Amino acid sequence: MEKTFNHLSFDDNGLIPAIIQDARTGDVLTLAYMNETSLQKTIDTGETWFFSRKRQKLWNKGETSGNKQLVNSISYDCDADTLLVQVNPKGPACHTGKTSCFYQTLLSDETSARTVVHDVAGKIKERRQNPVEGSYTNYLFTEGIDKILKKVGEESSEVIIGAKNNDKDEIKWEIADLTYHTLVLMELLDVSIDDIKEVLYSRHIAKENSYDE
Repeated sequence: MEKTFNHLSFDDNGLIPAIIQDARTGDVLTLAYMNETSLQKTIDTGETWFFSRKRQKLWNKGETSGNKQLVNSISYDCDADTLLVQVNPKGPACHTGKTSCFYQTLLSDETSARTVVHDVAGKIKERRQNPVEGSYTNYLFTEGIDKILKKVGEESSEVIIGAKNNDKDEIKWEIADLTYHTLVLMELLDVSIDDIKEVLYSRHIAKENSYDE
């Protein structure tokens, strides 16, 4: 369906910058430019299309590499001169093979923990696919579901005890342990973090008054 973009502010060359963000992790993947044609093709195909300032032509991300970006949403800023395109990437965004084009650090005062749950889940998956001798995660997978369920039960009890003791440090450690073992269980049963997010969204956000908050 063709749309009009009169409400957007394109520059003198008919371009508008588009920030591409991973809809799952929130990582900024790249910054590219769109004109009205590439924006329309992005909307029509559900994949990102850009305008190359260097080659002066349209290009579809992943057309050659296979690393396509499936569009989740498109929004624009308060000045209507920048787009935010949230995508589900099917491979690295950067031509170097890096997940994001923004992999070089100019200034950082601490390591971001924003994606740590996804990172831990990724390491658990990696351990399952490529076992490492002496790995506790591999030990759990080797022992199987009964051992993993036992650990989830034990850590749940430790969370309860920590809460009853009103010990913030203890409760943090125990919830972290429970989260890790739950992620192991999820990997074993092929349940993803995104699956859980979808359930939480449907219960807490999409349906008003689903239950008291």
